Amino acid sequence: MTKKAAQPIAVRRVLWLSWKLVVLVSVALCALALLRLHSHSDLTSSLSRPRPRIYRHKFEGTPKIAFLFLARRRLPLDFLWDSFFEGADVATFSIYVHSAPGFVFDESTTRSLIFRGRELKNSIQVGWGESTMIAAEKLLLEAALEDPANQRFVLLSDSCVPLYNFSYIYNYVISSPRSFVDSFLDKKEGRYNPKMSPIIPKRKWRKGSQWITLLRSHAEVIVDDEAILSVFKKFCKRRPPLDARKGKLNLKLQKQHNCIPDEHYVQTLLAMSDLEGELERRTLTYTQWNQSATKMENKGWHPFTFDFENAGPKQIKEIKNVNHVYYETEFRTEWCRSSSTLVPCFLFARKFSPGAAFRLLSDGVVRRTDASELLDSPP
Repeated sequence: MTKKAAQPIAVRRVLWLSWKLVVLVSVALCALALLRLHSHSDLTSSLSRPRPRIYRHKFEGTPKIAFLFLARRRLPLDFLWDSFFEGADVATFSIYVHSAPGFVFDESTTRSLIFRGRELKNSIQVGWGESTMIAAEKLLLEAALEDPANQRFVLLSDSCVPLYNFSYIYNYVISSPRSFVDSFLDKKEGRYNPKMSPIIPKRKWRKGSQWITLLRSHAEVIVDDEAILSVFKKFCKRRPPLDARKGKLNLKLQKQHNCIPDEHYVQTLLAMSDLEGELERRTLTYTQWNQSATKMENKGWHPFTFDFENAGPKQIKEIKNVNHVYYETEFRTEWCRSSSTLVPCFLFARKFSPGAAFRLLSDGVVRRTDASELLDSPP
Protein backbone atom coordinates (compact mmCIF):
# COMPACT_ATOMS: atom_id res chain seq x y z
CA MET A 1 0.00 0.00 0.00
CA THR A 2 2.77 2.40 0.88
CA LYS A 3 4.63 1.86 -2.42
CA LYS A 4 1.43 2.21 -4.47
CA ALA A 5 0.53 5.45 -2.66
CA ALA A 6 4.00 6.88 -3.20
CA GLN A 7 3.76 6.62 -7.00
CA PRO A 8 0.90 9.16 -7.48
CA ILE A 9 2.68 11.56 -5.14
CA ALA A 10 5.87 11.31 -7.21
CA VAL A 11 3.93 11.89 -10.44
CA ARG A 12 2.21 14.95 -8.99
CA ARG A 13 5.58 16.32 -7.85
CA VAL A 14 7.07 15.92 -11.33
CA LEU A 15 4.04 17.58 -12.91
CA TRP A 16 4.26 20.46 -10.43
CA LEU A 17 7.99 21.00 -11.13
CA SER A 18 7.35 20.83 -14.89
CA TRP A 19 4.58 23.42 -14.64
CA LYS A 20 6.82 25.66 -12.54
CA LEU A 21 9.59 25.38 -15.17
CA VAL A 22 7.15 26.31 -17.97
CA VAL A 23 6.02 29.40 -16.04
CA LEU A 24 9.61 30.50 -15.40
CA VAL A 25 10.58 30.07 -19.07
CA SER A 26 7.47 32.00 -20.19
CA VAL A 27 8.28 34.87 -17.83
CA ALA A 28 11.88 34.94 -19.10
CA LEU A 29 10.75 35.03 -22.74
CA CYS A 30 8.30 37.86 -22.02
CA ALA A 31 11.02 39.84 -20.28
CA LEU A 32 13.36 39.33 -23.25
CA ALA A 33 10.66 40.45 -25.70
CA LEU A 34 9.97 43.57 -23.64
CA LEU A 35 13.69 44.32 -23.52
CA ARG A 36 14.02 44.04 -27.30
CA LEU A 37 10.91 46.17 -27.81
CA HIS A 38 12.34 48.81 -25.49
CA SER A 39 15.66 48.74 -27.32
CA HIS A 40 13.93 49.17 -30.70
CA SER A 41 11.83 51.99 -29.27
CA ASP A 42 14.95 53.80 -28.06
CA LEU A 43 16.59 53.53 -31.50
CA THR A 44 13.58 54.73 -33.47
CA SER A 45 12.64 57.49 -31.05
CA SER A 46 16.18 58.83 -31.19
CA LEU A 47 15.52 59.70 -34.83
CA SER A 48 12.31 61.59 -34.13
CA ARG A 49 13.02 63.41 -30.89
CA PRO A 50 15.17 66.55 -31.04
CA ARG A 51 18.73 66.00 -29.87
CA PRO A 52 20.87 68.71 -28.28
CA ARG A 53 22.86 70.55 -30.91
CA ILE A 54 26.15 71.38 -29.27
CA TYR A 55 27.29 73.08 -32.49
CA ARG A 56 24.22 75.24 -33.08
CA HIS A 57 25.11 78.92 -33.19
CA LYS A 58 23.36 81.96 -34.50
CA PHE A 59 26.05 83.15 -36.86
CA GLU A 60 26.30 86.65 -38.27
CA GLY A 61 29.12 87.52 -40.58
CA THR A 62 30.78 86.20 -43.72
CA PRO A 63 29.91 82.51 -44.15
CA LYS A 64 32.70 80.06 -44.89
CA ILE A 65 32.82 76.96 -47.03
CA ALA A 66 34.65 74.13 -45.26
CA PHE A 67 36.59 72.06 -47.79
CA LEU A 68 36.91 68.53 -46.39
CA PHE A 69 39.54 66.31 -48.04
CA LEU A 70 39.60 62.53 -47.65
CA ALA A 71 43.16 61.47 -48.47
CA ARG A 72 45.05 58.19 -48.38
CA ARG A 73 48.23 59.99 -47.29
CA ARG A 74 49.40 63.03 -49.24
CA LEU A 75 47.39 65.32 -51.49
CA PRO A 76 48.90 64.68 -54.94
CA LEU A 77 46.99 67.61 -56.48
CA ASP A 78 47.96 70.15 -53.82
CA PHE A 79 49.61 72.40 -56.44
CA LEU A 80 46.29 72.77 -58.28
CA TRP A 81 44.30 73.53 -55.13
CA ASP A 82 46.99 75.99 -54.04
CA SER A 83 46.31 77.96 -57.22
CA PHE A 84 42.55 77.63 -56.65
CA PHE A 85 42.73 79.19 -53.18
CA GLU A 86 45.31 81.83 -54.16
CA GLY A 87 43.85 85.29 -53.76
CA ALA A 88 40.67 84.08 -52.06
CA ASP A 89 39.67 85.86 -48.86
CA VAL A 90 40.76 83.64 -45.94
CA ALA A 91 37.53 84.65 -44.18
CA THR A 92 35.50 82.74 -46.80
CA PHE A 93 36.92 79.23 -46.53
CA SER A 94 38.56 76.68 -44.26
CA ILE A 95 40.41 73.42 -44.97
CA TYR A 96 40.39 70.08 -43.15
CA VAL A 97 42.21 66.91 -44.24
CA HIS A 98 41.65 63.37 -43.03
CA SER A 99 44.76 61.35 -43.87
CA ALA A 100 46.43 58.21 -42.53
CA PRO A 101 46.93 58.22 -38.74
CA GLY A 102 50.12 60.05 -37.84
CA PHE A 103 50.59 61.62 -41.28
CA VAL A 104 51.55 65.30 -41.03
CA PHE A 105 51.30 67.96 -43.72
CA ASP A 106 54.51 69.96 -43.47
CA GLU A 107 57.28 71.18 -45.77
CA SER A 108 58.39 67.58 -46.43
CA THR A 109 54.96 66.31 -47.50
CA THR A 110 53.28 69.21 -49.35
CA ARG A 111 54.35 72.05 -51.58
CA SER A 112 51.36 74.11 -50.53
CA LEU A 113 51.54 76.36 -47.47
CA ILE A 114 47.76 76.38 -47.30
CA PHE A 115 47.57 72.64 -46.47
CA ARG A 116 50.29 72.57 -43.83
CA GLY A 117 48.95 71.68 -40.40
CA ARG A 118 45.43 71.08 -41.75
CA GLU A 119 45.36 67.35 -40.93
CA LEU A 120 43.06 65.94 -38.24
CA LYS A 121 44.91 64.75 -35.16
CA ASN A 122 42.35 62.01 -34.47
CA SER A 123 42.28 60.39 -37.91
CA ILE A 124 41.66 56.65 -38.28
CA GLN A 125 42.73 53.92 -40.68
CA VAL A 126 40.16 53.77 -43.49
CA GLY A 127 39.28 50.77 -45.63
CA TRP A 128 37.46 51.08 -48.94
CA GLY A 129 33.90 49.78 -48.73
CA GLU A 130 33.97 49.71 -44.93
CA SER A 131 32.12 51.71 -42.28
CA THR A 132 35.44 53.36 -41.38
CA MET A 133 34.90 55.57 -44.43
CA ILE A 134 31.73 56.93 -42.81
CA ALA A 135 33.57 57.41 -39.52
CA ALA A 136 36.26 59.47 -41.29
CA GLU A 137 33.62 61.67 -42.92
CA LYS A 138 31.98 62.24 -39.53
CA LEU A 139 35.35 63.20 -38.02
CA LEU A 140 35.85 65.82 -40.74
CA LEU A 141 32.36 67.24 -40.22
CA GLU A 142 32.76 67.26 -36.45
CA ALA A 143 36.04 69.20 -36.68
CA ALA A 144 34.58 71.70 -39.15
CA LEU A 145 31.47 72.28 -37.02
CA GLU A 146 33.68 73.66 -34.25
CA ASP A 147 33.97 76.86 -36.29
CA PRO A 148 30.57 78.63 -36.31
CA ALA A 149 31.56 80.51 -39.48
CA ASN A 150 31.54 77.26 -41.47
CA GLN A 151 28.07 77.24 -43.03
CA ARG A 152 28.65 74.89 -45.98
CA PHE A 153 30.62 71.65 -46.06
CA VAL A 154 32.11 70.17 -49.24
CA LEU A 155 33.47 66.60 -49.14
CA LEU A 156 36.27 65.93 -51.65
CA SER A 157 38.68 63.09 -52.46
CA ASP A 158 42.42 63.44 -53.01
CA SER A 159 41.82 63.07 -56.77
CA CYS A 160 39.16 65.79 -57.06
CA VAL A 161 39.71 68.98 -59.06
CA PRO A 162 37.74 72.24 -59.21
CA LEU A 163 36.23 73.08 -62.60
CA TYR A 164 35.81 76.80 -61.91
CA ASN A 165 37.59 79.47 -59.93
CA PHE A 166 36.97 80.06 -56.24
CA SER A 167 34.62 83.01 -56.68
CA TYR A 168 32.18 81.15 -58.90
CA ILE A 169 32.15 78.04 -56.70
CA TYR A 170 31.74 80.09 -53.52
CA ASN A 171 28.79 82.02 -54.92
CA TYR A 172 27.14 78.87 -56.34
CA VAL A 173 27.33 76.95 -53.05
CA ILE A 174 26.58 79.76 -50.58
CA SER A 175 23.61 81.10 -52.53
CA SER A 176 21.80 77.77 -52.44
CA PRO A 177 19.42 77.18 -49.49
CA ARG A 178 19.77 73.41 -49.96
CA SER A 179 22.31 70.66 -49.54
CA PHE A 180 23.57 68.84 -52.63
CA VAL A 181 23.23 65.12 -51.97
CA ASP A 182 22.97 62.61 -54.80
CA SER A 183 20.13 60.37 -53.59
CA PHE A 184 17.84 57.90 -55.33
CA LEU A 185 15.86 54.73 -54.71
CA ASP A 186 18.01 51.61 -54.74
CA LYS A 187 15.95 48.77 -56.18
CA LYS A 188 18.76 46.20 -56.35
CA GLU A 189 18.11 43.33 -53.97
CA GLY A 190 21.79 42.77 -53.21
CA ARG A 191 22.40 45.96 -51.21
CA TYR A 192 19.58 46.23 -48.68
CA ASN A 193 19.78 43.70 -45.86
CA PRO A 194 16.31 42.78 -44.49
CA LYS A 195 17.88 42.50 -41.04
CA MET A 196 18.03 46.32 -41.02
CA SER A 197 14.26 46.37 -40.65
CA PRO A 198 12.37 47.74 -38.79
CA ILE A 199 15.03 50.32 -37.79
CA ILE A 200 15.67 51.13 -41.45
CA PRO A 201 12.59 50.23 -43.56
CA LYS A 202 13.24 49.38 -47.20
CA ARG A 203 11.14 52.32 -48.40
CA LYS A 204 13.71 54.66 -46.81
CA TRP A 205 16.74 52.91 -48.30
CA ARG A 206 18.70 55.24 -50.61
CA LYS A 207 21.84 55.16 -52.72
CA GLY A 208 24.04 57.91 -54.15
CA SER A 209 27.43 59.49 -54.56
CA GLN A 210 29.69 59.81 -51.53
CA TRP A 211 30.70 63.35 -52.55
CA ILE A 212 28.24 65.66 -50.84
CA THR A 213 27.83 69.37 -50.11
CA LEU A 214 25.91 70.11 -46.93
CA LEU A 215 24.15 72.89 -45.09
CA ARG A 216 25.31 73.26 -41.50
CA SER A 217 22.05 71.88 -40.10
CA HIS A 218 22.42 68.69 -42.16
CA ALA A 219 26.06 68.29 -41.13
CA GLU A 220 24.86 68.40 -37.51
CA VAL A 221 22.33 65.63 -38.18
CA ILE A 222 25.09 63.38 -39.51
CA VAL A 223 27.50 64.06 -36.64
CA ASP A 224 24.74 63.56 -34.05
CA ASP A 225 23.59 60.22 -35.44
CA GLU A 226 24.37 57.02 -33.58
CA ALA A 227 21.26 54.88 -34.18
CA ILE A 228 21.47 54.51 -37.96
CA LEU A 229 25.26 54.21 -37.91
CA SER A 230 25.08 51.28 -35.49
CA VAL A 231 22.76 49.43 -37.90
CA PHE A 232 25.11 50.13 -40.82
CA LYS A 233 28.11 48.82 -38.90
CA LYS A 234 26.29 45.58 -38.22
CA PHE A 235 24.46 44.89 -41.48
CA CYS A 236 25.99 47.00 -44.28
CA LYS A 237 29.20 45.25 -45.30
CA ARG A 238 31.07 44.77 -48.55
CA ARG A 239 30.87 41.32 -50.10
CA PRO A 240 34.27 39.54 -50.19
CA PRO A 241 35.90 39.67 -53.66
CA LEU A 242 36.07 36.57 -55.82
CA ASP A 243 39.08 34.40 -55.00
CA ALA A 244 40.01 31.55 -57.36
CA ARG A 245 41.67 29.68 -54.49
CA LYS A 246 38.33 29.34 -52.68
CA GLY A 247 36.66 27.37 -55.47
CA LYS A 248 33.00 26.55 -54.81
CA LEU A 249 33.07 28.60 -51.61
CA ASN A 250 32.83 31.66 -53.88
CA LEU A 251 29.24 30.72 -54.73
CA LYS A 252 28.28 30.93 -51.06
CA LEU A 253 30.21 34.16 -50.49
CA GLN A 254 28.62 35.85 -53.50
CA LYS A 255 25.15 35.29 -52.03
CA GLN A 256 25.97 37.70 -49.22
CA HIS A 257 24.61 41.25 -49.34
CA ASN A 258 27.09 43.56 -51.05
CA CYS A 259 26.57 46.84 -49.20
CA ILE A 260 29.01 49.76 -49.60
CA PRO A 261 28.34 51.99 -46.54
CA ASP A 262 29.52 55.33 -47.98
CA GLU A 263 27.14 54.96 -50.96
CA HIS A 264 24.08 54.64 -48.72
CA TYR A 265 24.61 56.09 -45.25
CA VAL A 266 24.12 59.87 -45.65
CA GLN A 267 21.32 59.43 -48.20
CA THR A 268 19.43 56.94 -46.01
CA LEU A 269 19.97 58.93 -42.81
CA LEU A 270 18.58 62.13 -44.36
CA ALA A 271 15.61 60.18 -45.78
CA MET A 272 14.98 58.66 -42.32
CA SER A 273 15.12 62.19 -40.87
CA ASP A 274 12.51 63.43 -43.40
CA LEU A 275 14.95 65.98 -44.84
CA GLU A 276 14.80 65.07 -48.53
CA GLY A 277 12.66 68.13 -49.18
CA GLU A 278 15.65 70.27 -48.17
CA LEU A 279 17.99 68.68 -50.72
CA GLU A 280 19.09 69.17 -54.30
CA ARG A 281 19.21 65.43 -54.93
CA ARG A 282 22.35 65.53 -57.05
CA THR A 283 26.09 65.73 -56.51
CA LEU A 284 28.36 68.64 -57.49
CA THR A 285 31.22 66.24 -58.32
CA TYR A 286 31.42 64.64 -61.76
CA THR A 287 32.57 61.03 -62.10
CA GLN A 288 32.88 59.08 -65.35
CA TRP A 289 32.19 55.38 -64.82
CA ASN A 290 33.61 52.44 -66.73
CA GLN A 291 32.49 48.84 -66.48
CA SER A 292 35.30 46.34 -66.12
CA ALA A 293 35.57 42.62 -65.52
CA THR A 294 38.12 40.43 -63.75
CA LYS A 295 39.40 37.08 -64.98
CA MET A 296 36.57 35.49 -63.02
CA GLU A 297 33.99 37.54 -64.96
CA ASN A 298 33.02 39.62 -61.96
CA LYS A 299 31.79 42.81 -63.59
CA GLY A 300 31.87 46.06 -61.69
CA TRP A 301 31.76 49.81 -62.25
CA HIS A 302 34.93 51.79 -61.58
CA PRO A 303 35.68 55.52 -61.91
CA PHE A 304 37.63 56.48 -65.02
CA THR A 305 40.95 58.23 -64.33
CA PHE A 306 41.65 61.34 -66.40
CA ASP A 307 45.24 61.80 -67.54
CA PHE A 308 47.02 64.57 -69.47
CA GLU A 309 45.76 63.40 -72.89
CA ASN A 310 42.04 63.27 -72.03
CA ALA A 311 41.79 66.32 -69.77
CA GLY A 312 41.84 68.89 -72.55
CA PRO A 313 39.47 71.83 -73.16
CA LYS A 314 37.02 69.70 -75.16
CA GLN A 315 36.55 67.11 -72.40
CA ILE A 316 36.28 69.75 -69.67
CA LYS A 317 33.74 71.73 -71.69
CA GLU A 318 31.58 68.60 -72.09
CA ILE A 319 31.49 68.19 -68.30
CA LYS A 320 30.67 71.86 -67.78
CA ASN A 321 27.83 71.73 -70.31
CA VAL A 322 25.87 69.10 -68.37
CA ASN A 323 22.74 70.79 -66.99
CA HIS A 324 20.61 67.82 -65.91
CA VAL A 325 20.90 64.31 -64.50
CA TYR A 326 18.48 61.44 -65.17
CA TYR A 327 17.73 58.83 -62.48
CA GLU A 328 16.43 55.62 -64.06
CA THR A 329 15.13 53.98 -60.86
CA GLU A 330 12.79 56.94 -60.23
CA PHE A 331 12.18 58.06 -63.84
CA ARG A 332 13.32 61.44 -62.53
CA THR A 333 15.21 64.22 -64.32
CA GLU A 334 17.06 66.53 -61.96
CA TRP A 335 17.51 69.88 -63.68
CA CYS A 336 20.36 71.95 -62.29
CA ARG A 337 19.04 75.41 -61.51
CA SER A 338 19.89 78.48 -59.51
CA SER A 339 16.54 80.17 -58.86
CA SER A 340 14.91 79.65 -62.27
CA THR A 341 18.11 79.76 -64.31
CA LEU A 342 19.82 76.62 -65.61
CA VAL A 343 23.37 76.31 -64.29
CA PRO A 344 26.16 73.74 -64.72
CA CYS A 345 25.54 70.63 -62.64
CA PHE A 346 29.15 70.04 -61.66
CA LEU A 347 31.66 72.25 -59.85
CA PHE A 348 34.24 69.50 -59.28
CA ALA A 349 35.39 66.33 -61.03
CA ARG A 350 37.32 63.14 -60.25
CA LYS A 351 39.50 61.07 -60.67
CA PHE A 352 42.31 63.25 -62.04
CA SER A 353 45.97 62.28 -62.24
CA PRO A 354 48.69 64.86 -61.46
CA GLY A 355 49.31 65.15 -65.20
CA ALA A 356 45.64 65.93 -65.86
CA ALA A 357 45.60 68.46 -63.03
CA PHE A 358 48.70 70.13 -64.47
CA ARG A 359 46.92 70.48 -67.82
CA LEU A 360 43.93 72.14 -66.13
CA LEU A 361 46.33 74.59 -64.55
CA SER A 362 48.22 75.31 -67.77
CA ASP A 363 44.96 75.67 -69.74
CA GLY A 364 43.72 78.27 -67.26
CA VAL A 365 40.71 76.26 -66.00
CA VAL A 366 41.76 77.10 -62.45
CA ARG A 367 43.10 80.58 -62.03
CA ARG A 368 43.49 83.26 -59.40
CA THR A 369 40.26 84.53 -57.88
CA ASP A 370 38.86 87.88 -58.88
CA ALA A 371 36.28 89.22 -56.42
CA SER A 372 34.45 91.02 -59.25
CA GLU A 373 33.43 87.62 -60.65
CA LEU A 374 31.16 86.76 -57.73
CA LEU A 375 28.06 87.50 -59.76
CA ASP A 376 29.46 86.79 -63.21
CA SER A 377 28.68 83.82 -65.39
CA PRO A 378 31.04 80.88 -65.07
CA PRO A 379 34.37 81.14 -66.90
